[in-house]
Amino acid sequence: MTRFINKKPDRISGVLLAALPFAGLVLAYWIGSEIRLAENPNDKILPGLEAMRIAVERLAFEQDRRTGEYLFWVDTAASLYRLLLGVGIATVIGGIFGVVQGLLPYMNRTFAGFTAVLAMIPPLALLPILFIVFGLGEVSKIVLIIAGVLPFMIRDLAMRTEELPREQIIKAQTLGASTWQIFIRIVMPQMLPRMFDAMRLSLGAAWLFLIAAEAIASQSGLGYRIFLMRRYLAMDVIIPYVAWITLLAFTMDYMVRLLQRFWFGWLYKEGRL
Repeated sequence: MTRFINKKPDRISGVLLAALPFAGLVLAYWIGSEIRLAENPNDKILPGLEAMRIAVERLAFEQDRRTGEYLFWVDTAASLYRLLLGVGIATVIGGIFGVVQGLLPYMNRTFAGFTAVLAMIPPLALLPILFIVFGLGEVSKIVLIIAGVLPFMIRDLAMRTEELPREQIIKAQTLGASTWQIFIRIVMPQMLPRMFDAMRLSLGAAWLFLIAAEAIASQSGLGYRIFLMRRYLAMDVIIPYVAWITLLAFTMDYMVRLLQRFWFGWLYKEGRL
């Protein structure tokens, strides 16, 4: 008798099972919305699916009367620009500094404690300081994302570097490799896929910092629109925007995984990713 713990779904069953919780969530919302609208047709808390479709259509495919822009796409472009730039800069700096910190004992001894302390500072507490120093423009929002995810990336990649087999470093030195050659030829090729992992794990936090910054001081962006609509209890706009943010975050995570598999397929074949 095959135990249930040993049974695995096939590809089609796996897709259906993965879709089941989402279908259940939509069904639960639809039922709740129908119940509330039956009691009060003007209810704004749980708008119907048709009301949300109309709201999205108005924002995405009709020009705004005041600005002449398609607000949905303007907000999306503004948020993605800030997020991708912030996460990209943090990944480059965190990747290099984290590997160096994990590889060189003097760097580790000097900066490990400092990085750990920085990682404990709530990034949102820095938001007023960033607005004062950098103003209310794009720079402060991007810097908040960098400040929020960079310490985590440095610590993560430093620990991953320290976990590399010491035998590799010793053998390279035995063959006459310099510190720079060890960094370029041995450590970085193994840490590059880990940088993608750190980027993926940072995306959720990066979205949080972005939405917070846009909600406080911005004239465009997904977070700005959500908090603007909150004043009017426009849940027919807020809910689709939240769903769109979730879809964007999932898509970005999936794209990073595809790039990681494409560029570092050898790690998948070895079962190390």
